[in-house]
Amino acid sequence: MKTHPMTRRDFLTAIAASTAAMALAPTGLSEDTPRKPNILLIVSDDQGYGDSSCYFHGKEVTTPGIDRLAASGVRCTNGYASGWVCAPTRAGLLTGRYQQRFGFYTAGDSSTGLPLNEITLADMLKREGYATGIFGKWHVGLEAPYHPLKRGFDEFYGFLGHGAHDYFDLKTDPDQLHNAIYRNDKIIDDTGYLTDNLAREAIAFIERHKDEPFFCYLPFNAVHWPMQAPEEDIKDFNTGKEERDIYLAMLKRMDVAVGDVLDSVEKHGLKEKTLVVFFSDNGGAKKNSADNGKLRDYKQSVYEGGIRVPFIVSWPGQLQGGTTCKEPVISLDVFPTACAAVGIDLPGNRVYDGKDMLPVLKGEAEGPLHDALFWTEDGTQWGVRVGQWKLLTNRAGKRELYDLGADLGEKNDLSQDYPDVAARLQKTYDEWKSQMGPSINQARKKRKREPHAN
Repeated sequence: MKTHPMTRRDFLTAIAASTAAMALAPTGLSEDTPRKPNILLIVSDDQGYGDSSCYFHGKEVTTPGIDRLAASGVRCTNGYASGWVCAPTRAGLLTGRYQQRFGFYTAGDSSTGLPLNEITLADMLKREGYATGIFGKWHVGLEAPYHPLKRGFDEFYGFLGHGAHDYFDLKTDPDQLHNAIYRNDKIIDDTGYLTDNLAREAIAFIERHKDEPFFCYLPFNAVHWPMQAPEEDIKDFNTGKEERDIYLAMLKRMDVAVGDVLDSVEKHGLKEKTLVVFFSDNGGAKKNSADNGKLRDYKQSVYEGGIRVPFIVSWPGQLQGGTTCKEPVISLDVFPTACAAVGIDLPGNRVYDGKDMLPVLKGEAEGPLHDALFWTEDGTQWGVRVGQWKLLTNRAGKRELYDLGADLGEKNDLSQDYPDVAARLQKTYDEWKSQMGPSINQARKKRKREPHAN
């Protein structure tokens, strides 16, 4: 009998039926049944690898809020985003799948949106009875069917996209509704500093749902351009570079916000009941004066400075605090890790590229988490990492090979010295790329150009 892949509508229908059945049936739960862990997912925007003080950093960088997570959890030194710009990483993060599988290659694909047959982490957790909320930058769909409340979230405060948003002007501009501030499905005018507001809303969500499992997704737009921070914070820095001082003030404000949210979790006795993941959606941006430390290049690049990011996982009682994980992990891993922590299986009707990180974070894994990691924009730039080897083509189309174990800064191209390694990684990349889909944005534009049938 011929079968068809489950669509998002099929999935949500199944959720509704399952929920109705559960409502009629005894749960078998008692007061002694362990509560499922909360999931707190915090994403910074364009933050440099050298811009958190628990990683190598300049003397001007201090991030006590982020450092708290490293002290209570595991700091990943080979943590990656699945994209070198904002929107593709977010699409992969929410689905646990390489975003290229469903054609989401570039920031411009956010104008089309995360395909409706993709299942989000919020869908999965809502099915398990979690309260789900997003507070910040959505950036994976502008039109009504792609709204967060249609993608598994119960609550939303933030903006739909694109990448940048004014931090002080939170009033509605009729000509830029994609940057309007939403509270759930209503456009509102607000006041204050946006980073502070996102923390305020996340804390209120935690307060409302402290007695039940919750999924709080907090995607800051900080420290993304435009360079705007309260004057009192800018005065705290004197690097000799005005843009860098503003960036550090924006980072400080975001770090304070992270600390405030963690305070809320601890206030309600939820610290050991909450799995927290923090990472940046891509490497630090040159435009906002970010510092990527020893890494080469910046956001929008396949070099390490574009894709290697601060990446911390904290779950006190489950993960040993103050430890380091050198195993390569990627933002795609958040989805299956959260599901594993909750105790739910991934849908069996699609490929999941993310892996459960918990074994490697606990030091229990016997082998690598990933055989290979991949990046592409479906254009000139692409990269593949296998072990310590990384093969890439840069913006100029030049193919290069690096040994990241010996050359973190990607200074010595070894493609001529190890042609067999380059050939092997090229084959690995080509096989992976052949499985990816066509660009959804290009397909949409093509449909618009085609004449309608009579």
